[in-house]
Amino acid sequence: MVIDRRSVLLGGTGIVALAAFGILRPVAPAQAAEGDFPFKLSDEEWRAKLDPAAYDVLRHEGTERAFTSPLDAEKRAGTFICAGCDQPLFSSETKFDSGTGWPSFYTFIDGALGTSEDNSLFMARIEVHCSNCGGHQGHVFEDGPPPTGLRYCINGLSLKFVPA
Repeated sequence: MVIDRRSVLLGGTGIVALAAFGILRPVAPAQAAEGDFPFKLSDEEWRAKLDPAAYDVLRHEGTERAFTSPLDAEKRAGTFICAGCDQPLFSSETKFDSGTGWPSFYTFIDGALGTSEDNSLFMARIEVHCSNCGGHQGHVFEDGPPPTGLRYCINGLSLKFVPA
């Protein structure tokens, strides 16, 4: 491999871009903390209830690293519930392997999710959150399988699994 000036500049630009994404990610409380949801806790109570990584994802719209959640490989029958408030969100029957490294579903349990526009990281996406506590779950994309054509790409840290 030849290291020339162009390679160094391109690599450096990539590193700066990735660092900017981390810096530009919203750090203020997410919509989850500001909305009017049936299940409410103070920020101090959320911090006590959740481990730090789950707190970052659920309450501050963080994202776990791909391929780190054991729930991505979960194949048993059951229900995926919100890790913040235990509301049922997804049936295992709607889960599929998207190859993205996050648990993916093609639909959700009626009334379990809400959506909002997410314009972070220089792109427009649709964020999904628990309709009961407002906890950030992930995003929905239009590249899923039939019958909906949707892919709910969910952070494993936002979920707990309850076997049937």
